[in-house]
Amino acid sequence: MHSAVFLIEFGAIILALGLLGRFAGRFRFSPIPLYLLAGLAFGEGGLLPLGASEEFVAIGAEIGVILLLLMLGLEYTASDLVSNLKTQYPAGLVDMGLNAVPGAIAALLMGWGPVAAVVLAGVTWISSSGVIAKVLNDLGRLGNRETPVILSILVLEDLAMAVYLPIITALLAGVGWAAGSLTLGIALGAAGLVLFLAVRYGRVISRFVSSDDPEKLLLVVLGLTILVAGIAQQLQVSAAVGAFLVGIALSGEVAEGAHSLLAPLRDLFAAVFFVFFGLHTDPASIPPVLLPALVLAVVTACTKIATGYWAARRAKISVKGRWRAGGALVARGEFSIVIAGLAVTAGIEPSLGPLATAYVLILVIVGPLTARFAQPVAARLSRSRKATATVSLPPQREPVPATEDSLDGQGTGGRS
Repeated sequence: MHSAVFLIEFGAIILALGLLGRFAGRFRFSPIPLYLLAGLAFGEGGLLPLGASEEFVAIGAEIGVILLLLMLGLEYTASDLVSNLKTQYPAGLVDMGLNAVPGAIAALLMGWGPVAAVVLAGVTWISSSGVIAKVLNDLGRLGNRETPVILSILVLEDLAMAVYLPIITALLAGVGWAAGSLTLGIALGAAGLVLFLAVRYGRVISRFVSSDDPEKLLLVVLGLTILVAGIAQQLQVSAAVGAFLVGIALSGEVAEGAHSLLAPLRDLFAAVFFVFFGLHTDPASIPPVLLPALVLAVVTACTKIATGYWAARRAKISVKGRWRAGGALVARGEFSIVIAGLAVTAGIEPSLGPLATAYVLILVIVGPLTARFAQPVAARLSRSRKATATVSLPPQREPVPATEDSLDGQGTGGRS
């Protein structure tokens, strides 16, 4: 009986996610907010709470995080990451300063303490690579001059996660400074070692993993990723970082083949992850944090636009391209939920999960709109200001011909 209930519940979840995804695709917006709302509906305090399948959904959610980070790692080669780190690090620092600080300040103002402040800083800092990539593709901007600037900022954010996630893991575990420093050292050492091996021996690693049989390639890559993620978690580094490093180490045809094979699995388990996060958020807890989430969303939408504008200006992109770059970076999504999910699991602050849910719901909807309309709105406002300035200028008089009388008394001493 328990098995039958589990199959019914889990089947209903997957079917509902598929229908929600089709609905979002028809209207060309991200399905993430719909998945979060589905989790709220199936969770505690929702319309139809789950019972038998919740444990399986939790395992599926963990696999979803691992696959999300693996696929992000597959997008970049180690040489690309090193090159971006050397040339675009000022943009990364500006991005962190403008967008992480508001989250930290908000947490401290609400009296949540320093650990929650570090967590909320990450929630507001990291843009959604998945949503942004889809929006750029839908808008036909992949070939635009500002697109490499956008991608560089996203790459730097992904790299920063290799350092940030171990710090968060150590803080949430409540370990001391010595243990936390050891954890961070292991993470940085592992990341550096993987980057070195990927740059020097990437072809050898890819050749070892490579297979002409899609089934064998899928099993080897998936098994290696989950194994490394488990070892990383055992070392208190973070399973997500381990998966990300595996993705970086693979390149060439292996990365392309693994990407195409794992994409459907990633989409399935990522959707399960968003549902799982929603399951642990009581819908009744969202209204009290809706106003802070809205204020934080407005502030960090503006700071993301400023980040993109500054980075594009630094790259000597036109004014229109600067606004397009800023508007494209606004969306938050998977990373923000991953970070908040770690905090919710650790139980550091009950209101953090609902605030993150509301915050992501707002910006995952607003993000595609700012990507589409930031530049036209800025251009219209600029034209309005110019028109207002022109109207406010005093009318110019026709020049009066100078006569002998008119020259008297003009500060020249006149005639004696």
